[in-house]
Amino acid sequence: MGKFSLPAASMLAPATGAADQVGRDAAPARVQAVGAPASLKILHILRAPLGGLFRHVLDVAQGQAARGHRVGLIVDSTTGGPRADEVLARLAPKMALNIARVPIARQLGFGDIGALQFVAQRIASIEPDVVHGHGAKGAALARLAPRGETTIRVYTPHGGSLVYAPGTAAGGFYRVVERLLNARTDLFLFESEYIAQVFRDKVGPPHGFVHVVRNGVGDADLAPIVARADATDIVCVGELRSVKAIDVLIEALAMLKHCGRRFTATIAGDGPQREELVALTERFGVDDQIRFVGFRPAREAFAMGKLLVVCSRAESLPYVVLEAAAAAMPIVSTRVGGIGEIFGPEAGHLIPADDVAALAQAIPGALDDPAQLNLLARTLHARVCSEFTVDTMVEGGLAAYREALARRQIARLD
Repeated sequence: MGKFSLPAASMLAPATGAADQVGRDAAPARVQAVGAPASLKILHILRAPLGGLFRHVLDVAQGQAARGHRVGLIVDSTTGGPRADEVLARLAPKMALNIARVPIARQLGFGDIGALQFVAQRIASIEPDVVHGHGAKGAALARLAPRGETTIRVYTPHGGSLVYAPGTAAGGFYRVVERLLNARTDLFLFESEYIAQVFRDKVGPPHGFVHVVRNGVGDADLAPIVARADATDIVCVGELRSVKAIDVLIEALAMLKHCGRRFTATIAGDGPQREELVALTERFGVDDQIRFVGFRPAREAFAMGKLLVVCSRAESLPYVVLEAAAAAMPIVSTRVGGIGEIFGPEAGHLIPADDVAALAQAIPGALDDPAQLNLLARTLHARVCSEFTVDTMVEGGLAAYREALARRQIARLD
């Protein structure tokens, strides 16, 4: 591969000798797929160090490193702020292949050429066994960059381009891109059965090997949430953009106020719709009932309310629901994406998306019957603890890598 002129980037390196130590500590006795090395070299590529996608990559990368694999990350350098800097600095000593940061924009643009050059340079330098792209932009860079003969390309959507509304220009464009990149994908590692079916419906049959590995939570997520003294009736956690449907919650609270029921809410998150949503609370006359507190870590945000409301128009398998369920926090949620997979037999409690009246009915129905609400919370807690764990997620992903590596080796020999 030729030399590239690289864009400005930063590199977080592990402690001296960490790469050699990881290699020595790898467990050679572990059963391996044919031709796969005991210690894999794995490069994760993602855009923003924010939200559930970032949480997923952190958990997966640390779990892989703990099992003796050599892991590295490429992450956008323009988002995340001081919190992302701190989190990545703590992770760096565990990453034998380092953490590289380079500008990666959300939307397509000329800057993507520099990002792609950087990714290609890192792949050529590291020669990874696995290049794993997360989200629409991270996965596009992972699949467009050249790779070695034995390297597999892996794609986890996390919703991404698959949740753009049908009929929109952006949705149509990104689905065309997905079709073009389909053939450059060795392993589709979907995080829910729902998103796997969405891919088939919107893009077509996946070209590569398909495996579903659901997101998981760890022991730290199981501690109960203690509500703050100033906790509101409701808390919403997430980025302030249309897909999260905070506007529907605002209208539902206005409808309830008109009917003589006043409920308070905390909105924890930032995003492009913040000013629009604040103005909407004023227009509906509920600005004295709703506080916007900006970004907060999930558990800190949970303590600001008594009931988590998830009113999203679209999701994949959201961490906010998993984390709240793991902490036995009461939840009212829309029936979108893979949320039904989390609720399982209790999915009948979910409500339709974009339905103000249904949400206005569900909120008092939940808060007026705390015994039933807490019973559902305990049931979901037990389900998440048994079926949605970090260990299961990490092991499932590694098993899928090994099968995809074996399939690629067999294809090369045929």
